[in-house]
Amino acid sequence: MTYAELANQGILTQPVYEAGKPIDQVARELGLDPAGIVKLASNENPLGPSPKALAAAKRALDEAQLYPDGGYYVLRERLARKWGLGMDQFIIGDGSNEILELLGHAFLAPGVECVMHRSSFIVYKLVTLMFGATPVEVPLGPGLRQDLQALAAAVTPRTRLVFLASPANPVGVANTEEEIAALVRALPPQVILVFDEAYAEYLERAPDMRPLIAEGRKVIALRTFSKIYGLASLRVGYGYAARELIAVVQRARQPFNVNGVAAAAATAALDDEEFVTRCRAANRAGMAQLEEGLARLGLEFVPGQGNFILTKVGDGVAVFDALQRLGLITRPVKGYGLPEWLRISVGTPEQNARLLAALAQVLRR
Repeated sequence: MTYAELANQGILTQPVYEAGKPIDQVARELGLDPAGIVKLASNENPLGPSPKALAAAKRALDEAQLYPDGGYYVLRERLARKWGLGMDQFIIGDGSNEILELLGHAFLAPGVECVMHRSSFIVYKLVTLMFGATPVEVPLGPGLRQDLQALAAAVTPRTRLVFLASPANPVGVANTEEEIAALVRALPPQVILVFDEAYAEYLERAPDMRPLIAEGRKVIALRTFSKIYGLASLRVGYGYAARELIAVVQRARQPFNVNGVAAAAATAALDDEEFVTRCRAANRAGMAQLEEGLARLGLEFVPGQGNFILTKVGDGVAVFDALQRLGLITRPVKGYGLPEWLRISVGTPEQNARLLAALAQVLRR
């Protein structure tokens, strides 16, 4: 028998997540100098990691022979102080993506539905399909805004999870706290809102889910250290919710799911408020630079509230390919149902200027 015949049949039709190409791979494929390539594809922090996190990670390497604390006591205690919640209201994941998968283990099965926007982060759909559940995709509203009333209207007795990100990836638009609270209060008791806050630190004031959790509403919020804290390579994130919900999801978590270096770096990063403030200000300036440049080129764009911008370029894949040959890696979003658009991460002022100049060159062709 073949391996395909031995495999669970669902895995053979499972879509595969295609990450943005790393710099070294692009250099090899196109014969470019890696030092001259700029990656603006994966919404990484162009200022690098938090210095405090980097120092803590280096210290943690001195004890690499030891298993990490499987309960991540220090990190959860620090998160509890930051958010004013109990330690048992937090779960630590190998990136927030792992927590999405843990929610699937805990709550999804064939016959269950998950509601999400059609052009939302692709992992929501992948996790749903992985557990044999059915994704129910709702179109975005005017201006590529997330229509929360449409999400609520798509809920049926079979719905178990509703996925929502704010700011949303890849469109970059954020919903207000009032809109999100209205959605949560409109959901029936068998539905959990999975609220993805991966880019929340880029907002001046992010929606606060704690009052809804205190009300007893079924919501779990997810955050990551991959974006503003600059720790994407270490893969660490967390979720917070009611104690009862966290206790259920903890049952699906593997022991030592996050390595000790990552946990130490994440804990230290939470104390580096000066770094976060500096990154937020630099991102705001970079976003303005990109918006002004795209406007000069006559391109439509969605004003982003994360650390990336979505712009309409005609043939997104063709423009992506042309830019890549010039040493600039961006992100086409055809797989999100947006074939005419390109997602561009905010870089340094020099990287942004180079991107805009290259984009003008490509469009002139």
